[in-house]
Amino acid sequence: MDVLETSKLLDEELYSRQLYVLGLPAMQRIQRAKVLLSGLQGVGAEVAKNLVLMGVGSLTLHDPHPTCWSDLSAQFFLSEQDLGRSRAEASQELLAKLSGAVQVCIHTGDITEDLLLDFQVVVLTASELQEQLKVGTICHKHGVCFLVADTRGLVGQLFCDFGEDFTVQDPTEAEPLVAAIQHISQGSPGILTLREEADAHRFNNGDLVTFSGIEGMVELNGCAPRPLHVQRDGTLEIGDTTTFSHYLRGGAVTEVKRPKTVSHEPLDTALFQPRVVAQSPQEVHRAHCLHQAFHALHKFQQLHGRPPKPWDPVDAEMVVDLAQALESLKGTEGEPLEEQLDKALVRRVALSSAGGLSPMAAVLGAVAAQEVLKAVSKKFMPLDQWLYFDALDCLPEDEEPFPNPEDYAPRDCRYDGQIAVFGAGFQEKLSHQRYLLRPKAEVAAEAARRLNSDLQVTPLTYQLDLTTEHIYGDNFFSSVDGVAAALDSFQARRYVAARCTHYLKPLLEAGTKGTLGSACVFIPHVTEDYRAPASAAASEDASYPVCTVRHFPSTTEHTLQWARDEFEGLFHLSAETVNCHQQALTSLAHLDESQVLTVQQVVLGVLRQRPQTWRDCVLWALGQWQLCFHYGITQLLSRFPPDKVLENGTLFWSGPKQCPRPLEFDASQDTHLLYVLAAANLYAQMHGLPGSRDQTALRRLLKLLPLPDPQDFAPIFSSDLELASAYAEFGPEQSKQLHEALEIWTVGPPLEPLTFEKDNDFHVDFVAAAASLRAQNYGIPPADRTKTKRIVGQITPAIATTTAAVAGLVGLELYKVVGSPRPRSAFRHSYLNLAENYFSRWVPHAPAIQKFHHWKWTCWDRLEVPAGQPERTLESLLAHVQKLNGLRVRMLLHGKALLYSAGWSPEKQDQHLSRRVTDLVLEVTRQVPKPGQRVLVLELSYEGEKEDVTFPPLHYKL
Repeated sequence: MDVLETSKLLDEELYSRQLYVLGLPAMQRIQRAKVLLSGLQGVGAEVAKNLVLMGVGSLTLHDPHPTCWSDLSAQFFLSEQDLGRSRAEASQELLAKLSGAVQVCIHTGDITEDLLLDFQVVVLTASELQEQLKVGTICHKHGVCFLVADTRGLVGQLFCDFGEDFTVQDPTEAEPLVAAIQHISQGSPGILTLREEADAHRFNNGDLVTFSGIEGMVELNGCAPRPLHVQRDGTLEIGDTTTFSHYLRGGAVTEVKRPKTVSHEPLDTALFQPRVVAQSPQEVHRAHCLHQAFHALHKFQQLHGRPPKPWDPVDAEMVVDLAQALESLKGTEGEPLEEQLDKALVRRVALSSAGGLSPMAAVLGAVAAQEVLKAVSKKFMPLDQWLYFDALDCLPEDEEPFPNPEDYAPRDCRYDGQIAVFGAGFQEKLSHQRYLLRPKAEVAAEAARRLNSDLQVTPLTYQLDLTTEHIYGDNFFSSVDGVAAALDSFQARRYVAARCTHYLKPLLEAGTKGTLGSACVFIPHVTEDYRAPASAAASEDASYPVCTVRHFPSTTEHTLQWARDEFEGLFHLSAETVNCHQQALTSLAHLDESQVLTVQQVVLGVLRQRPQTWRDCVLWALGQWQLCFHYGITQLLSRFPPDKVLENGTLFWSGPKQCPRPLEFDASQDTHLLYVLAAANLYAQMHGLPGSRDQTALRRLLKLLPLPDPQDFAPIFSSDLELASAYAEFGPEQSKQLHEALEIWTVGPPLEPLTFEKDNDFHVDFVAAAASLRAQNYGIPPADRTKTKRIVGQITPAIATTTAAVAGLVGLELYKVVGSPRPRSAFRHSYLNLAENYFSRWVPHAPAIQKFHHWKWTCWDRLEVPAGQPERTLESLLAHVQKLNGLRVRMLLHGKALLYSAGWSPEKQDQHLSRRVTDLVLEVTRQVPKPGQRVLVLELSYEGEKEDVTFPPLHYKL
């Protein structure tokens, strides 16, 4: 098969988040791919959108059918102005605007065998079964990957045929395991000991590995992949090393991923012998019933020339009869499956099958697009071979079996596809919903208006946090029906969830990371409230001991943290410190020891005064290189020699403490040069000087510059408190020396403190080079630039397919929130892993019931007390609370004691009991209620009780 001949340079900035998921080789294959997509209704539009956003080489659209009203409910490229136009022609222009790097073409003729041979992947959506069988047979014959995707109301179907011998080069999303080596023995077999014992348990018997960076036993570096055998003691057998050189130090072992081969059946076979993606026998049976339901719907279309009418009981029964009359399905060995057809399920599918829903199109279109990418990139395991997805739980459980079909009939409006499933009454309720959505509001609002001119969108650009509660306060939240959140941090998620709990608003919460996605729904008084995963929330605030990062790193993450701290200290903190001294000579008391050391590196290093030229900046950067990667290591080893033994007889440099070695500067090595180039440019920018990107000129200049003398750094070494383990203090002499140096640096204009930006090349280059050199010092596997940018820039890997699927899952839960009150059994939390074909939906937990004495409550409950006219006194409020729960309480407002109902002297108690509540609040908190504030929130605790109980809040209504 031909692919695009021209090799285009990949825009790594445009596809940065996607690159973290797929990797460069897969992205390059995607960029050369040619895909044919036939059918541009809702699912087809989603597939097309995802493929264009993810950068396929070319996408050819085929759909000569005219646009009709029902298309507009799920096809966001179409509008009222496109009615009567070919769906392909009407969609092409907007699709092409999504990415100038993708060729978006239209095919207006028939789908012929010659046409199909020009593509690597062919996708059919909203197609008839006979067309699927014809095209599928041709594609299977010629090795063209073939997909069928379709939705009918709240049920979706996806089929994949990648041929009988399809090779997956990289089956999983996980990065290859990399571990630092402690020692390798000579022998048969050679025994490999890893620096971190826990790393050994990440490998499995038979894993293939290769080696790099080993000193001594260099025969292993870059060797052909070797199989491992994991020993009980955590060591690894790696084969015969008898004839190899003696191992000295360092190196890393890296897992080599094994390709896997997939064999798929053609559609004409798989139609009667389906292999379905399912997580349990119950799911398998349900998928088989849905498989027969789709087949019966095709039969109905073939017999009557139309699909079943919405919620028509006669048509629905005909579909059930057709499903029962179908040939029995067969198992993987060809044996007939003894399964009972779930007629109620088939009937429900048929009744709601006439509609087209945007959330369903989003889910199925996303999964289908991901399978296309698997086909062209050979990354991740493809589906095997059928996937059925249904959200029939969106339909009311207690509704009449056969509601009035007139309520579901077309109205010649853009919502006809939705009305066909839920009815006109539901659509009316939906049109009056007001929801709060996530940041990036201005761009999103404009895009939403283009999709649907009926939508009223108000972009709010203020951050949603504690500082903006005067904006997003009582009045604001009382005007919205719910919140849809897709936030980037668990801290932000916890805050928004707390607001929803406070105001009793439904929360639709979504998140993605690479091919992983989740969508959850939290309904007041029905489900549990939002709780951030403990491990994930803790990882946001994870930090490493300063001493470990500065002197005893053992992991790649340690080196990255050290490099990030270096950037902050050298180019931000030092500039702020100098600027502060310009205004008034202040003490250094506000700086910790490591910060003092970093400031010293700027003002007490090679340059003792401000740089004046680019040459000065290069000289400083070269000195900084020598300080960090040569002299600093030499100084560390002078205090802790390689053979140092502790009192208990163990070597100081053992276990995770890897004995470092100093590096020798070599301008011919790219990483050495990159460090100096980036550091010199950042130093120049900080001082308002011009920089340079000319690497050739920099190499010439470095040949002329002498290496700094160790004595240049003596003031720095003498006050390194961490290195000396508190062997000396930062005394008056050192403080005086640093102050004098700062006085010299304050002469001139203020310095520019640099803030790290992940999209600034010099910023990332400095951190990447510094971390890599630090890793070389300690024999730690280095991170490449891409990984460095992702970790240090805190970039979450993301791809369009996962985002679209999760958005669809959230939309399905919105259907349930809008209608009449639904039981907990109607709602679903969802989780998916597109790389591993894992899809799970489950009913949320009920809110936990807390109990204290006779009192029971959940996280959604609160005590509500009106202020009254005239306003209540504190005595009246206490009496009302005691009447509500029968307990004597004390109250706190924002953590401050408002009143103890016991323990005061009678005079003082009487004095406060007679005062108005708001007066006491002002006295205690020094705050008056904000404009528009409707309630004061008081926390309750029980008098004399030691146990920790979180009582419901008291809402004092103003």
